[in-house]
Amino acid sequence: MSIKSMAAKIFAAYIHKKNQAWITNPLATQDLIFKSLLAQAKDTAFGKAHNFNTIQNHEDFCKQVPVRDYEGLKNYIDEVVNGKEDVLWPGKPIYFAKTSGTTSGAKYIPLTKESMPYHIEAARDAILSYIHETGKADFVNGKMIFLQGSPELEEKKGIHFGRLSGIVAHFVPKYLQKNRLPSWETNCIDDWETKVDAIVEETFQQDMTVISGIPSWVQMYFEKLKDKAQQPVGQLFKNFKLFIYGGVNYEPYRAKFENLIGRKVDSIELFPASEGFFAYQDSQQEKSMLLLLNAGIFYEFIKADEFFSDFEGSGPKRYTIGEVEVGVNYALIISTNAGLWAYNIGDTIAFTSIKPYKIIVTGRIKHYISAFGEHVIGKEVEEAMRITTASTGIRINEFTVAPQITPTEGLPYHEWLIEFDADVSENLVDLEAFAIQLDNAMRQQNVYYDDLIKGNVLRTAVVTKIPTNGFQEYMKSIGKLGGQNKLPRLSNDRKIADFLTKK
Repeated sequence: MSIKSMAAKIFAAYIHKKNQAWITNPLATQDLIFKSLLAQAKDTAFGKAHNFNTIQNHEDFCKQVPVRDYEGLKNYIDEVVNGKEDVLWPGKPIYFAKTSGTTSGAKYIPLTKESMPYHIEAARDAILSYIHETGKADFVNGKMIFLQGSPELEEKKGIHFGRLSGIVAHFVPKYLQKNRLPSWETNCIDDWETKVDAIVEETFQQDMTVISGIPSWVQMYFEKLKDKAQQPVGQLFKNFKLFIYGGVNYEPYRAKFENLIGRKVDSIELFPASEGFFAYQDSQQEKSMLLLLNAGIFYEFIKADEFFSDFEGSGPKRYTIGEVEVGVNYALIISTNAGLWAYNIGDTIAFTSIKPYKIIVTGRIKHYISAFGEHVIGKEVEEAMRITTASTGIRINEFTVAPQITPTEGLPYHEWLIEFDADVSENLVDLEAFAIQLDNAMRQQNVYYDDLIKGNVLRTAVVTKIPTNGFQEYMKSIGKLGGQNKLPRLSNDRKIADFLTKK
């Protein structure tokens, strides 16, 4: 065992013990953060406008601080972008994470000197947790790659702007710098396809042990590696031991990845966002993630099926960590030490455990299909796909689902647009049989969908085969190829479906 791997094990044990302090005291931890956030921000413009100095408890907070999304906070954020201090948080942010907005163009999410360390520590602790649980630490001696956005940043009014993954690149610890790939110059390439080609050239003959990124974009990297090497990635990188991912569910990609790699590899799921680092998988024995209750974030939860309700003009009930239930689908609401207050990040989660608090990401509050009242969510279509690919042995590259409300004939239906793995697509001659299995799996996931099929309101699902690289072409067409961009698993309209089928 090397000195480096031995040191990693010792440090992992130390961090594990340290984290037990908040893991075993979740309610007190969240209460302390709640009070601390209000105390620090009471003299900001937002704090004064919402009378932070009079808030005594969560009930007061709910009355005085309504739930907002980015649009609701935009006027405040615009002031900060223009250089004004003490608006949402004391002073000015040190960075703005620039993301793609839906209605307002670019979104600028503040990162402060108080919030930034938690992004770095959470990623570190996820790896240390893995080391502590498994005892595996040899991978720290090899090369590690993080597929991410460009670290080149813009500056305006003394604040740097860039993609979160590019900002984080500036905080890679010194002890990892020699192990980290790709090079700074390659990381700065904007065009994603050119960048991946350059990464392949840089890493082709390296001893890669850890690879990290969003599965859909890592898949592109693996495919190019396999083409160049004419062998599975796991043979090329014999010491490749750990895949770290976030942003999307890995399960729909798992069979494809294992085929590209040629063997199974341990994986760690993360739940990071520009707004905060919320959770990470802390055990290889289960797929859920530990909710980070000590990370400068106060959490609230709204039941997803009540989110758009208005109870006597006060909006839906907002639950604290001590009030949540296992198995309920919640919209995640956050208040942070970066100055986001009762902020709806758009993601939905469900608790798998409350001792400790562990979650899975179930989708997006705006990404669903409910053209007929079925309210199908991302977790359900992903699980249906996992069941179907596992039972058929058929691998896929990518998929999305959309309703077809006005078919040219017959009943309406859900259309599954699927790009199959090129190695198996020629053998897939019976799309109808595959569709029936998908439909049966979907009916197991969603009772409302099952009722619509039984009641002859909907016909069984239809599978449409999408040509190779069809989804990449779609992402390129909207300027979101690569980086941290993710394809919606489902939508309640046909914008994506119509592009893919060129209608």
